[in-house]
Amino acid sequence: MINLGSEPGCQLIRQPEPELMAGDQQARAYAEADFEEPHNQFIQCLQTALPSLPLTGTALDLGCGPADIALRFAHAFPRWSVDGWDASEAMLLYGDQAVERAGLQNRVKLKNVYLPVQDPQIKRETKHYPLIFANSLLHHLADPMVLWTEIQRWAMTGAAVFIMDLLRPDTQKQATQLVEQYAQNEPEILRRDFLNSLLAAYRLDEVVAQLHQAGLGQLQVQVVSDRHFIVWGEVP
Repeated sequence: MINLGSEPGCQLIRQPEPELMAGDQQARAYAEADFEEPHNQFIQCLQTALPSLPLTGTALDLGCGPADIALRFAHAFPRWSVDGWDASEAMLLYGDQAVERAGLQNRVKLKNVYLPVQDPQIKRETKHYPLIFANSLLHHLADPMVLWTEIQRWAMTGAAVFIMDLLRPDTQKQATQLVEQYAQNEPEILRRDFLNSLLAAYRLDEVVAQLHQAGLGQLQVQVVSDRHFIVWGEVP
């Protein structure tokens, strides 16, 4: 049960959700959902926040899911490649299919990776990246610090970082209203997952505290919609 607080105006307490969308039904619903507006916003915000990216490079997409963001990035930055990591094999199945349909197998490569990385082969073979981005990964992690420490682990010195994630509403009523506004015509399983994700999301002050704890206080944080914030900047 969601704790709304005992006093008027109390903020909604975070309710964690499972880290992985491991089932085929859940992965299929996510892969087939209409994310045109928020995913285009992700790319547009990235381009605005990071106007000085090199002309070429390889980006790391953490929590790539079915690769929609990775593919949009590859189209927007045609001289870049993308390594996409996700811990859900079900998600990667749909991601591989999407990459093949787009004909971008040479530029977008997906890998089954669980964070924090423990696999010795990945540790040994993985290079450091000039750009790391992630969409809607933070709220899924049991320990939010994993995202920030893994970014530092795999980033080149001076690498660019861009994160977009959901904001936790102040009340469960507001969360329900967002689901009705943005997922009214989606399958029930996706509507349920969206609600759970909103309830598992972080407030801006919590994200800022995480960044300072990780030694990434130089990164900038901004609310960009009624349900999203972004984090961007360079890793020292």
